[in-house]
Amino acid sequence: MDEDKTARQLCRFEHACRKSGLRMTYQRQEIYRELVVSDDHPSAETLHMRLTKKMPMLSLDTVYRALATFSRHGLIHKVETVESQARFDAKHERHHHAICSRCHEIIDFNCPSVEEVGLPEMIDSWGKIDSRNLVIYGICKKCLKIDGSLTS
Repeated sequence: MDEDKTARQLCRFEHACRKSGLRMTYQRQEIYRELVVSDDHPSAETLHMRLTKKMPMLSLDTVYRALATFSRHGLIHKVETVESQARFDAKHERHHHAICSRCHEIIDFNCPSVEEVGLPEMIDSWGKIDSRNLVIYGICKKCLKIDGSLTS
C-alpha cells in the first residue's frame, strides 16, 4: 500500500476513534497501522509478533483487546475462517475472501453481483440486512501444485 493511502486511512481511523469516544493510544495506532499495511489478513498473534520488534513491551492481551474494540466499532473486519485463530482486515472497500483450507492463505476479491443477488423471502422479511459477505473455501494453486493435483 502506498504511503499516501496509508496516511489517509490512518487519518480516517483517528477521526473514527474520536467520533466513537475511543482514546487514541500509541499502541492502538501502531496495531491499526500494521493491519493497514498487511495484505495477509493477520491473526492477533501474527500482529503481536510483528509489532514486538519495535514495541517490545506490547502484550498479546493489548493486541486482542484493541482488535476486539476496533471490530466492535466497525473500524476493522474480522474474517470468518474455519481456523481457531481469528484473522483481521482493515480494508474498507467492499470485497470478499477466498481461503485456502491447507495453507490458510486469504486473498481478497471483488464480486459486485453478490450485492445484486435476490435474497429468499424469509430473509427479506427477517429484518434489515447491513451487509453481505462471500467467503470461498478451497485449495489454492500453490497447495495443489505441491500435492501434484495441478498440472500445467
